[in-house]
Amino acid sequence: MLRYTLMRLGIFAGCFVVVWGAVYAGLFPRGFGDSNFLWVMLLALVLSAPISFVVLRRERDRASVQIVSRVDRMKANLDANRSQEDVADDSARAQGGAAAPN
Repeated sequence: MLRYTLMRLGIFAGCFVVVWGAVYAGLFPRGFGDSNFLWVMLLALVLSAPISFVVLRRERDRASVQIVSRVDRMKANLDANRSQEDVADDSARAQGGAAAPN
């Protein structure tokens, strides 16, 4: 997941540099007053999103497989813990170790 995030940030940074150059070259309009940096950032975000969607498809699928396997492993551990608690509770009740409520 870290690799995907770093690759996505790299694509955004590349788009940011390209848009910054295009704005100062006059290909894209400048922002109003002091909002030029925000304008460049917004344009870079709009350009990098579809590029990331297409270019990082394999990496995104790989990350989702890792996440699904971790979630499945955690669910299996939780189920194992629940069954251990049930067995311990049943054996305590069978031995008469469970205290009667007052």
